[in-house]
Parts: sequence; structure tokens; C-alpha cells
Amino acid sequence: MSKILSVGIDIGTTTTQVIFSRITIDNTASYFTVPRISVLDKEIVYQSPVFFTPLKQQVFIDGEKVRDIVAGEFQKAGFKPSQVDTGAVIITGEAARKENSKTVLDTLSDFAGDFVVSTAGPDLESVISGKGSGAYQYSIDNLCTVVNLDIGGGTTNIALFDSGKVTGKSCYDIGGRLIRLDKDGTVQYIAPTAQLIADKVGVDIKVGSRTDEAELSKITDMMADILAQSIGLEEATPLAEATRTKTSSTGTFRQPIERICFSGGVADCIKSTSDDLFAFGDIGILLGRSIRNNPYFAKARRIDASQTIRATVVGAGTYTMNLSGSTIYYSRGIFPIKNTPVYKLPADVEEAMFKGNAEPLIQGLKWFMSQSSSSQVIIAAKGPHNPTFQTLEQAAGCLIKSADAVMGADDALIVISEEDIAKALGIAMNNASDKRRRIASIDSVSVEDGDYLDIGSPLMDGLVVPVIVKTLLFG
Repeated sequence: MSKILSVGIDIGTTTTQVIFSRITIDNTASYFTVPRISVLDKEIVYQSPVFFTPLKQQVFIDGEKVRDIVAGEFQKAGFKPSQVDTGAVIITGEAARKENSKTVLDTLSDFAGDFVVSTAGPDLESVISGKGSGAYQYSIDNLCTVVNLDIGGGTTNIALFDSGKVTGKSCYDIGGRLIRLDKDGTVQYIAPTAQLIADKVGVDIKVGSRTDEAELSKITDMMADILAQSIGLEEATPLAEATRTKTSSTGTFRQPIERICFSGGVADCIKSTSDDLFAFGDIGILLGRSIRNNPYFAKARRIDASQTIRATVVGAGTYTMNLSGSTIYYSRGIFPIKNTPVYKLPADVEEAMFKGNAEPLIQGLKWFMSQSSSSQVIIAAKGPHNPTFQTLEQAAGCLIKSADAVMGADDALIVISEEDIAKALGIAMNNASDKRRRIASIDSVSVEDGDYLDIGSPLMDGLVVPVIVKTLLFG
């Protein structure tokens, strides 16, 4: 049994936070089976205050100030970067669109060893925050549909889970920091989406002007209506589509939705009865009140989030390590790889692939790679039980066709499956590519969307490879 130290750094539109966790891992396999390292316990040992994300001129993340925050929290927690075993630095929401977000990530990544470093696209963040809030697990435990709305400062990330399966995802430019004010009600900042909504509801608002609760409530009431429309509780309007984040999915939220869960900073404001409506210098509390009073949300069956403001990344990552199957296929020199995001094929995409239809896979890969900051991806599938070689040849052809359409010529095609099909599938892929592309096919590993994989150098004369799955700690 051993313990590892994990750190999470979340840089959002509104807030930045740091959390340290202690993870206990051990080999849970019997003497007669291959080793399997599993997480036995996880404990938060330090969590920082919630800081406002420092920005420069509304356009740039202030990397030096963010770094100062992180360095200060390391010192308060009593840890040195050299002591950290794993972790994640995630930039999310509108902050991910700031022009220097990649530079900030690079600046922070040296605070730990094998960090998962990523700028999360809106769809991917929707799934991650839905796991962190507890909505995902609730849908599994209760075999029901749960939609999670993670309402932050600049965006609302939405994911629908049906008994643990992601069946809808989207993102809207609705959040509590879209309008910021001085104590006297003078507008300091108004985002384009907020301006669009204000114009629609007939509120004359601009930077430098004075406003009040009544005028701002008209705007936040419309924002609440848009969120209700976004998940199909009421008929959608052109304004709702105009506020959808352009790089997100349109979202098809199958009815009925049995439970609704709210996370993000505004989730705390939904319950708030504070008399100081502008305590945070923004419209967050008003937006929370508008959602609470919205007739469509009032009729919905709500569940409490296990995490609200910390839902997106409440822990950096946790290691769950196992070994691949003993019949695998890989090009020489392809391993080791680190921090590679997983695209788990939806059931319909996987079914089409094994039937020889590549188009759904091509479109799915295009979406996933647009959401991820990594140029490399691991394709994960459950795989059929005892397939014919013809079935594997059809899948192999689709995988090669999709890789050629979406990936660069030098990018490796890495496929991971739960069923024991890796050797035959790898040979079929190699044949389909005329040996032009580096290929890896491994099996006996189960992963989910939002996971990142480390795959180590081959062991036991090349028969197996060690696989480390990095997932959200409390997701």
C-alpha cells in the first residue's frame, strides 16, 4: 500500500482555486492474477480559498498573478512541487478563450510532475463538471436521467446523463459575471451576450451608466428562460440559439428529464436569500434568484450537487493502474506516451464502425479534437465479444480512414478496447494502412470520456504494457 499526493488547479472565468489530495493505492489482485492497482481512499488535505481569476484588460489572464496564487497556496499547504505525484491544470469557460491561456498553462505545469494540462472545450467541460457535481453518479445509482447545469461566471455548461451515459451536451454564454458593477450600481463591464439580451428585453445599459435591481432582473429573468429553453423545458427561441457558445454542440436533451442538478458558482446563489444582491459586484445573485423563481425550473425535480463551485476540478487526478491484455499490437517506439485524452466511442458510432461505416467516427473525432488541446488522441471502444475477422477488418478500415481524414500523417493511431481483440484488430489496422502509420492496439482496459492515459514501455518481453488512467478524483 502506498500514498500519492495529487494537486488540482482550476482557472475559470471567475475563480481560481487549488486543492491538494492524498490518494491511497494498492494492489487488489490475488496472487494468481496479474497485478491491479486501485484507489482505496482519497482525502482532501488542503483546499485554497476561492480567488477571483486575475485578468488584464478583460482579454488576458494575468499569468504572473495566477502563478503567485498557486505558489502561495503550495507554501500554505506545506508542500513543495517536487513532492507532488500527479495533478491537473485546467482552464475552463470564457477564460479558456483568453488569448494567452496556453502560455499560462505552460507557466504553471512545472508545479508538479505528470500533470494533465488542458484547455477544456465547452462540451468536454460540460461532461467533466457533470461528473464533478455528482449528477453523473446519481444517474447511475438511480437509473434515471439527470441534467447538470454548471453555471459559472461566463458560461453555463450542460450535460445530460442517462444511467451514466452522456446523451446530450451543450454550452451557453450565460453566467454571473457577464455584467459587473460598482457598489453604486455603475456598470463596469458588460459582455456581448448580456448586451444582446438587454437590447432584447428593452433595457438601456452600457459601461459607465447607472442601473438598478429592476432593470437587471429583466436581463437575468431572460437568462433563466434561455437556460430552461436550452434543456427543452420550454420552446426554444432565436435568442437562445444566439447565446449558445459557438464551439459547443447544439444539444438534444431527450424528455422527460427526471432530475435537474445545478453546479458552478451561481448554484450557490440559487439558494441564497442575501439582502445584498450585488455582494460580488456582478449579477450572480440576481441570476440565481431568477432561476429559483423561473416557473419551468420550479416544477422540475432538483437534486443537490455534491460539489458546486468546485465541481469542474475538485481534485487533480487519481491513478488507477492496470496492465493491458497479453495479446496486443503496437509499432516499435510508440510507447511510452503521457497525458493523452481518451475519446470513448458512443454506442451508435462504435456499432457503425464495426459494420464498416466510417462517417460517424470521422465526425466524432473531429468534434473531440476540436474540444481538446492535444493533437494526439486515444480511441476507446468496448468492442464486440468473439467477433469474426471480417468484422475486425471492417472496423480497421474505418479507423484508418478516420485517422487519415482527421489526424496528421505522423500521428499515431492508438485504439484501446475492453474486449480481448487487440492483436487481431492491430494486424488488420496495419494491413489497412499499408504499414504507413504507426499503430497501437491494446485491450482489457476500461476508460471513460474525460480520462487521460499514460501508457508505459512494454513489459514481460513486450507482452503487456502498463496503463495508468487519470480521471477526476471526485467525479
